[in-house]
Amino acid sequence: MNYKKFEELPCWQAARNLCGAVFELINRSKIKSDFTLRDQIWRAAGTVMDNIAEGFDDGSTREFIRFLGYSQRSCGEVQSQLYRAIDCKYIDDS
Repeated sequence: MNYKKFEELPCWQAARNLCGAVFELINRSKIKSDFTLRDQIWRAAGTVMDNIAEGFDDGSTREFIRFLGYSQRSCGEVQSQLYRAIDCKYIDDS
């Protein structure tokens, strides 16, 4: 399947959902008060979306793959920050 716009990509749609979930989590938890963690996790979640879009819009398969790697690493950063939020008792495992 050929995608014409990055918005059509299932991975970008999932990244957008991740941003929405992080936003909701920030606003309903104690993370909201930890400005450093809040800003870091919010930026990392946004970077997941942005790197997919940026890599796709380059038009080069090689660049797109490279930017997907950046996006994957940003997902890891979000995951690590969520563990930090659990350890700080801002959120629980559920």
